[in-house]
Amino acid sequence: MDVQWLLVCHGLLTALVLVSFFCGQWPIFQGTCVQRIHFFITFAAYDYFRRFIHFACGSRGSNAMLSVEYYCCDRPNPILQLIYLLIIGTTYYFIAKSSFGYIPGYYLNGVHRYTSFLAVGVGILLFLLTSFSDPGTVSSANVSQYISAYPYDNIIFSEKECSTCKIPKPARSKHCSICNRCVARFDHHCGWMNNCIGEKNTGYFMAFILWHFLICIYGVVALTLVLAGRLKELKVIYILTTYYGIENSFRSLAPHVVQWLLSAYNTPILIMMFLAIISLLLAGFFTYHAKLCVTNTTTNEMAAAAEGGWRRFEASGG
Repeated sequence: MDVQWLLVCHGLLTALVLVSFFCGQWPIFQGTCVQRIHFFITFAAYDYFRRFIHFACGSRGSNAMLSVEYYCCDRPNPILQLIYLLIIGTTYYFIAKSSFGYIPGYYLNGVHRYTSFLAVGVGILLFLLTSFSDPGTVSSANVSQYISAYPYDNIIFSEKECSTCKIPKPARSKHCSICNRCVARFDHHCGWMNNCIGEKNTGYFMAFILWHFLICIYGVVALTLVLAGRLKELKVIYILTTYYGIENSFRSLAPHVVQWLLSAYNTPILIMMFLAIISLLLAGFFTYHAKLCVTNTTTNEMAAAAEGGWRRFEASGG
């Protein structure tokens, strides 16, 4: 029983860390432990570690750490791409190892062994398309075309030259300091894709988010049906009510069923919790970007508007 509660606590702690990392800046979590955990994960922990390295190794250690930080955060690198492939590969491996032995089962037929592999394959294909497609790089050869497509309004967007590329900047474009290029209708630089999200690959990016949300939902439903099938095939409810004298009601049976599932199938349950949390995060992320698409706005423009509003607020003495 102690091991089962340890698994439950581990799952809840993992959920709290994931939600804090991805959603800690949301207004709904302002002033809560989620925001504080987010601050610790994204800033404080690294700052403490940097100070420790400086204390233990001196300026040489600090310089080495700054070099690593520059490579990881300020220039294109495949680190997060490899982490994505590791996460999706490891998750699929544990699903296959822990659950494929029960497929076909009472509620699932054998085709789900192949549809799950196909679903992951399509997800990786969308990942590659988003990662390696041109986001809409602005160059001297096509800058006039982008200026025609995105004319200046002389209110928010006015004619100016990119100081790095030395070419006119079309409206709604931005020079990405990480990729070192101007991108038309720039949305943001995505570390997971190691690529900018702009005019030409926003569709791939949206499809990637939506598809991975659907994969997570599919995984949760499929694993739920696997566990339900095991309950049915092993006649767990019948055994509990007949041989252990437990009342045949949800209130009485639920704790015993959960205890049995945690002891016998803890890996699928932990994976279900992980997929459920990721699906919620992806749903929020997709909803946000879908709203941007509907309103013909970008993340970069929203950030600029928010920053401008804050500056106006400060200038007014607020």
